[in-house]
Amino acid sequence: MYNPGNAGDGDIRTRTQAAVQERFADGAQYIAGSAAKGTSGNRHAVVDPSTGAEVYRYETAGPQDVDRAVAAARAAFPGWSAATPGERSDALHRFAAVLADRAEEFARFESLQCGKPLKLTREFDVPGTIDNTAFFAGAARHLQGQSAGEYSGDHTSYVRREPIGVIGSIAPWNYPLQMAAWKILPAIAAGNTIVLKPAELTPLTSLLFAEAATAAGIPDGVINIVTGTGKEAGERLVGHPDVAMTSFTGSTAVGKRVAEIATATVKRLHLELGGKAPFLVFDDADLEAAVQGAVAGSLINTGQDCTAATRAYVQRPLYEEFVRRTAALMETVRLGDPFAPGTDLGPLISHVQRDRVAGFVDRARAYARVVTGGEAPDGDLKDGAYYRPTLVADAAQDSEIVQSEIFGPVLVVLPFDSDDDGIRLANDTPYGLAASAWSRDVYRANRATREIKAGCVWVNDHIPIISEMPHGGYRASGFGKDMSMYSFEEYTQIKHVMFDNTAVAEKDWHRTIFGDR
Repeated sequence: MYNPGNAGDGDIRTRTQAAVQERFADGAQYIAGSAAKGTSGNRHAVVDPSTGAEVYRYETAGPQDVDRAVAAARAAFPGWSAATPGERSDALHRFAAVLADRAEEFARFESLQCGKPLKLTREFDVPGTIDNTAFFAGAARHLQGQSAGEYSGDHTSYVRREPIGVIGSIAPWNYPLQMAAWKILPAIAAGNTIVLKPAELTPLTSLLFAEAATAAGIPDGVINIVTGTGKEAGERLVGHPDVAMTSFTGSTAVGKRVAEIATATVKRLHLELGGKAPFLVFDDADLEAAVQGAVAGSLINTGQDCTAATRAYVQRPLYEEFVRRTAALMETVRLGDPFAPGTDLGPLISHVQRDRVAGFVDRARAYARVVTGGEAPDGDLKDGAYYRPTLVADAAQDSEIVQSEIFGPVLVVLPFDSDDDGIRLANDTPYGLAASAWSRDVYRANRATREIKAGCVWVNDHIPIISEMPHGGYRASGFGKDMSMYSFEEYTQIKHVMFDNTAVAEKDWHRTIFGDR
């Protein structure tokens, strides 16, 4: 459904575009506390996907820029890692306050570069990032190891958590601001310094984030941004000898390449990769709640979310009614200008991504039923990368549209008979990032949470995340955790310290090496 009532606030878009040009006039790199131009010799455009219009063009980072950013992070590491937990906590609290003061600017920049409706960036992306910053401000004071103890009898042992060094992180284009925060915050809260490479399509809010950190008093070089291609800047960052750890969020295919490079230099590695989240509806579920949850869970961020509901398995007694009601609700979703107040759904990130999504649906017509959607709108939206909310039914479990990550506003619905069958189907892809189970029966739901192989399983909901809980996957969805205290497992070294308590020079165990008892 097109949103014709408001063509969008042209003044907001015009002012935002002008602000982008002014704010990043010095370039799309942020190194040692200052903006800079890239030196690759290549230029790249940030494009508003709702119109296809270029909003900013910049010089991309080359290997020399990566080297300079890593050197800045390395130079900042001794001072930042030596700061007390309280000092780092105070800096992060100031950071959260700066973000809150600039929330509207962040929301508009994010909507402009991604095509997200303003209501999503204002109410989800930006508040979530501010909350995440505030969480890690508190968490910085709680980096504790195991309490001291005399485990051998003759020694006192304790565990230290220490920062690793320079972190090299790569973030995707679907949630540029939130992913920058998820990479940067636990790393610096633990005392590391970081070089982040955002996606070249969407660097604006990552750069704003680094600027805000400087405004909050976080020292120069602690957070650095290099904006360039994966081949030129990303691979240089991952393989850099002075980078001690790599964190990557993106596709499983690219994650494999990142792992190859990082493994060659024996780096710590954290991968958050693709997903194909099942949405498992048992026959005792609240059908209205499941339909509402399926539409929201599949269409968030125009489906460009690795945890989005993509495979709805509905027990056969509810199947046809679920399909009918979900299609009807999808048809009420309003596509439109991201800056228009009444818009529910914006475009995909690019025309290339729109055409990729359309290809999956078009090929599925040969073996499945496209119930609603399945096309790009025309008229006033024809220049943007829009695609209608799409429901596909009756596909086979082994079909492409069920097994492959589409990353668009497409939900596939399949029936199942027994509970065993439903859980088996839910686990029947290579991925394991997120899932949900819908049932009024606590035992049934609890079984699903135990047996579904995913890093997050929601019950009677799908999508909500909170800073206090971890995010990460199983199997081809990667390993390691973002957010929560568990993320510190990725960004700290564990050191065992052991003190002799006896003051005896000739210890009994020495005799196992030399001499006699």
